[in-house]
Amino acid sequence: MPLNIPEKLPAIELLKKENIFVIDSKRANKQDIRPLKIAFLNLMPIKITAETDFIRLLSNTPLQIEIEFIKIKSHTSKNTPVEHMQAFYIDFDQIKEHKYDALIINGAPLDFVEYEDVKYWDELTEILDWAKTNVTARFFICWGAFAAMYYYYGIPKYVLPKKRFGIYEHKVKDAKNPIFRGFDDYFYMPYSRHIEVHKEDVEKVKGLKIIAESTDGDVGIVMGQRGREFFVFGHPEYVADTLANEYYRDKEQGKPIEIPEHYFENDDPRKKPVVRWRSHANLLFTNWLNYFVYQATPYDINSIH
Repeated sequence: MPLNIPEKLPAIELLKKENIFVIDSKRANKQDIRPLKIAFLNLMPIKITAETDFIRLLSNTPLQIEIEFIKIKSHTSKNTPVEHMQAFYIDFDQIKEHKYDALIINGAPLDFVEYEDVKYWDELTEILDWAKTNVTARFFICWGAFAAMYYYYGIPKYVLPKKRFGIYEHKVKDAKNPIFRGFDDYFYMPYSRHIEVHKEDVEKVKGLKIIAESTDGDVGIVMGQRGREFFVFGHPEYVADTLANEYYRDKEQGKPIEIPEHYFENDDPRKKPVVRWRSHANLLFTNWLNYFVYQATPYDINSIH
C-alpha cells in the first residue's frame, strides 16, 4: 500500500525515481479505507531533504498513511522556500483540536542551546503536552528525542568532549519487543550530535526502558509508556551521503570536523560510504507503524485519549 502525501510535494517525484510507491491525496481519496493520520513536526533546517528521508522509510508498509506537516509558528525557516512552507505546512494552531494516530518530531541543530533558551521552546512544549492526549503513538528523533525526554521526564543532556559522528553498532537489548521483529542481534545507526543522555538517568525513571545500546555504551533507543513513546538518539533516516555532505561542508567552511567513524570504506573520505544501516532503519519504522500505531490506535480516531 502506498503512502498518501500532498499533491506536488517534491518528495513524490524524487521517490518515484527510486521506485518507491507513493500516491497523492487526490488518488488516495478514492480508496475506501481509513488511512493512518500522522503529524510530522519537521525541525530540520532543510525541510525538503528531511521530508524525503522520512517518507522513504514510512512508505515501506502495507498501510496507507496520511501525513500532515506541522511547522513552528514562532520560527521562520531560512533554508526552505517560503512557497514550499506555505504550500505544504500548517501551524499547530490549525490542528490542535484534531486527533492523530502518530506524531513524529525530528532533530534540530540546537545541541549547545539550553532547552528553555530555544526560541520556540514554549510552542514545542505546548505540542508535547497536546500529544499526550491527542496522539496514540509518538516517535522522537535525535534532538527531538533529547528535548522530549527532558520535558516529559526531566532527563538532562550532557555535552560530549567531541562530536559523536559516524555509524555505530548497537545491541538489541529486548529481542522480544515487536519494534525489533526481524532485526539481527546487532544493527547500525548513524549519529551526528554533540550531546548524550546518561544510562543511569534513564534507568531511574519508571516507565522508561533502554531497548538498544551502542556497543561502546551509548543509549541508542528508549521506549516509554509501554510503546506509546520511542526516543531514538541517532538518525536511522539518513541516506548514504548525508554524513559525507556534512563532513565536506564543514571542511569547506573551515570548521573543526573529524572523518565520520566507521563510514567511508577503509575510513578514507575519498572513497564511497559503506551503507550498513538501511535495512534495519526500514524495519524500525515498519514495525513501529504496524505494532505500535496501526494495532494500537482506535478505528474511531476521535476516541484517542
